[in-house]
Amino acid sequence: MPIEIIVLGPGDESVLASVAPGVFDHPVQPRLSTEFLNDPRHHLAVAIDAGCVVGFASAVHYVHPDKALELWINEVGVAPTHKRRGLGKKLLQTLLELGGRLGCQEAWVTTDRTNRPAMQLYASVGGTESPGETVAFSFVLDGAGPA
Repeated sequence: MPIEIIVLGPGDESVLASVAPGVFDHPVQPRLSTEFLNDPRHHLAVAIDAGCVVGFASAVHYVHPDKALELWINEVGVAPTHKRRGLGKKLLQTLLELGGRLGCQEAWVTTDRTNRPAMQLYASVGGTESPGETVAFSFVLDGAGPA
């Protein structure tokens, strides 16, 4: 049976019940899966082999008052057992096609220049590398939510 690539949506949480080791950074949390899949701006493409998720790519499409729609590719992960089979490329292409159907004018992703596999993946699907060094800042938030 060939590996299937699908985009998950509301009600597809059960697909994430069986995930191969090394696909995600941490164990999938059902509550967060439900929240993610129910948000129409969040997108999750998965690769499924014999009922088990062996790869994923996630993205968010953005709306801004003065800009065209954009698709931000958040992350791509493939199980070590399934690397070098073109799954990352197929997952990324699936999200880019979805972004186009949603009306996004541009998609973007950031990575470290030292992450050669990511650099090769993004170039292989036609990504244009920015000329300068990209710097990402992170901010720690307390996450306490409303009082």
